[in-house]
Amino acid sequence: MMDGLDFTSTAELEVPDPLIEQVIGQQKAVEVITLAARQRRAVLLVGQPGTGKSMLAAAMAELMPVAGLEDVIIRANPKARLLPLIERLPAGEAVRVVEDERARAQRERRAINYLVGLAAVVFLVVGAVLSLAVNRYLFLFGFLSSVAILVLRRSLLIAWSPTGARVLIDRSGQDRAPFVDATGAHAGGLLGDVRHDPFQSGGYETEPHELVEPGAIHRAHGGVLFVDEITSLSLESQQRLLTALQEGELAITGRHSGSSGAMVLTEPVPCETVLVVAANPAELEYIHPALRSRLRGFGYEILTDDSLERTPENEVALARFVAQEVRRDGRIPHFTAEGVRAVMEEAGRRAGEGRMTLRLRELGGLVRIAGDLAIFEGASLTEAVHVQRARELALSVEEQLEATTPMPRPNLRTIVPSPPLAASGGTEAGGGG
Repeated sequence: MMDGLDFTSTAELEVPDPLIEQVIGQQKAVEVITLAARQRRAVLLVGQPGTGKSMLAAAMAELMPVAGLEDVIIRANPKARLLPLIERLPAGEAVRVVEDERARAQRERRAINYLVGLAAVVFLVVGAVLSLAVNRYLFLFGFLSSVAILVLRRSLLIAWSPTGARVLIDRSGQDRAPFVDATGAHAGGLLGDVRHDPFQSGGYETEPHELVEPGAIHRAHGGVLFVDEITSLSLESQQRLLTALQEGELAITGRHSGSSGAMVLTEPVPCETVLVVAANPAELEYIHPALRSRLRGFGYEILTDDSLERTPENEVALARFVAQEVRRDGRIPHFTAEGVRAVMEEAGRRAGEGRMTLRLRELGGLVRIAGDLAIFEGASLTEAVHVQRARELALSVEEQLEATTPMPRPNLRTIVPSPPLAASGGTEAGGGG
């Protein structure tokens, strides 16, 4: 029995709460992430898929200090309708400010309704009194005046139109630095956008500040913005991202030329974020040179390991990884010690002699498939036999194709040489005359 694997099931293993302590086999990366979080430095993570880059980025947000978090509200600009105003407030204040303004607007609206209704009643009563005292046709005048006031009520409310503030970023009740994963986000999702308003006239239009949507870079203000596969962003988006990070703020505008939102431009919205980007080694040349330069000059570059030495200590760490995956999934049973050993054997097979793979996303897939098989059979624990059967189900499509494609039959024409052609004008031996 291997050292440290003397448990009945992985349910007995303790799984730490901090994400940074759940990272397996990336000791150097853990040290750098801890330092970068303390100093609020940008980080470039380079490594093979599934080696824990996303977990390292999320762990960094947990380690960062939370002092100085801010709320952001947006409000209409009375002097320039298409240039909404931005206001920064201490965390937890934005909701209170917006609710107070909304309550005040409702009170003012009720007051206008009351005054309009009172004016209509007054005209109606005065008309009735004058019709009795002076001329009966004055009642008709009072009645028509009351109807006109009620008809004009909507126009009066539109002209008054209180344009209260709207919460753009809310940090109330947040006890840790925000973490926003912007992987795969388009330009609008990353940098903010303005929704299209189909009703742009006639009193039905929406105030521009109500259509503004913050981007991932704004929602990560005060925390960590993570972008995996950074090279999937266009060079233009990478340049805009760099500019925003350098200035610590970015105005939001509509990003579609045919939309009404293209005319809207807010005041600069704060986006003081720590950028963590990830890429595969083969993609480094496609990162914008200016962005790469800033990452190297104002942050850290980390190459994640894709395997680790097979030692008793690392075997214990991999057993804890299995326990973490079971708890994270929540739908599969825990593993026996023999089941964990079977996972380790597969980890060793994928990494080579004396080592274990750190492409843990793929290994986690094996863990879940084995757990599914155990559930299907009604087993209370996942055994080694389930892991062995899961190996077949966990094959990639390419591996399945390779296993099912028959070997090509040899072409004898390429193996057995043809007899040499007879010389021109000659005959084979014995064939003369």
